[in-house]
Order: sequence, then C-alpha cells, then structure tokens
Amino acid sequence: MDQKKVGMFLRVLRKEKNITQEQLAEKLNVSGRTVSRWETGVNMPDISLLVELSEFYRISIAEIIDGERKSEKMNEETKNTAIKMAEYSKNETAIGKRKITSILLSVFGILVIVSALAIFPNDSSWGSIYSIIGGIILTVGVYLASKSIFAKRALRLSCILGCIVILFSLFLISDYVAVSQFSQVPRFCYEKIYSGYDKCDRVEYKTLFYSVIQENPGTADENVKIVK
Repeated sequence: MDQKKVGMFLRVLRKEKNITQEQLAEKLNVSGRTVSRWETGVNMPDISLLVELSEFYRISIAEIIDGERKSEKMNEETKNTAIKMAEYSKNETAIGKRKITSILLSVFGILVIVSALAIFPNDSSWGSIYSIIGGIILTVGVYLASKSIFAKRALRLSCILGCIVILFSLFLISDYVAVSQFSQVPRFCYEKIYSGYDKCDRVEYKTLFYSVIQENPGTADENVKIVK
C-alpha cells in the first residue's frame, strides 16, 4: 500500500467536499494535526475511522486503501483494453488484406502462365516472357501468403525458393514433353542459331540441359529432334 498515494487521495476527497482539515477533524472527532498526517502519508487512519471516511466521502474502504476511485481505474483499464483491441483489430485487418492479396496474386499469376503457354506458339518468345512474368507474380503471392503463415524469415525464404524451383522445373518439364512427345520447339531457350539456305532451313535452340534442332521449319518436311 502506498501511504503517500492514499494521503494525496484523502486530500483530493476533502477538497472536493470543500472543507478544511479542521472541519473534517471536527466531524471525525480527531485533531487537525491527525488529518494533516493522513494527507501527507505519515500515518493512516485506523479501521474505525476508515469506515467513517468511506461513509462521509461515499466511497469504499478499498478505494481509500488503493488511493484511487475504482471507477477511474476501471475507465483507464477499459480505455487501455479498447486501445489494445483496436490495435489487434487493425493487425487482423492487415493480415486479412494480405491474405486476400496473396490469393489474388497467386491466381492471377497462374492464369498468366497458363494463358501464355496456351495462346502463344512455342517458337514465339512472348510465351516465355509472359510465363516468366506470371511466375514472378505467383512468387510474390506465395511470399505474401508465407508472411501470414511463418513468423521466421528463414521459413519464408525457403517457401520462395521452393516456389521458384517448382516453377523452373515445370517450365523445363513442359518444354521437354513438348519437344519429345509433340515435336515442338522448346519455349524456354537462351539462344537460337539460324543456318542453312538463307539461314531459314535449320534452327538450333539451346536450353540449359540440351539442344533442339529444327529442320525445314514451316514446311511439310519439318523435323524437330533433341541433340546433346
């Protein structure tokens, strides 16, 4: 118990009643010096006087001992709780928006990739460009989603790297299947070499793991084969 705080509280209560220390002392049948010692925190009223003070000031004994009105304390606690709830609600709203954004970006990225692979022919560089753009959008979406799931930065980075590896593998596999099963040229190549008559009869596509030769492109004798 903080006697100084209790004394200051008793002083405030007396002033709210607009009475002097001597007038209060007279009501309680004590000396003015005794009241002064209460209000300076030197001494505390005994139990019987606490009862009289609580009745006179119309407050509880617990409020006198605590040195503050319960209602004021409760209002302050309510205010602090409201502030914390508002901060929590704001944080939850931000997390909710991030989740929605991550889902939208992920779906949009997938749509861009699928559209690029379906619309543009394999020999068009636009298909690979838009596929990569879609992959970047998808990766950003996955990153935002990982922020809502994982607290540790290392786990979020692992999630991003995993997404990049999966996309890279899918692009390579789709290219290999297109070449080996459907005799199409690879979409994701880093170099094209033209040769033959007027440099149009033969095109070599270089990828990271293999090369593809396209002979007589655009004719009935067109042939696509994988070379080391």
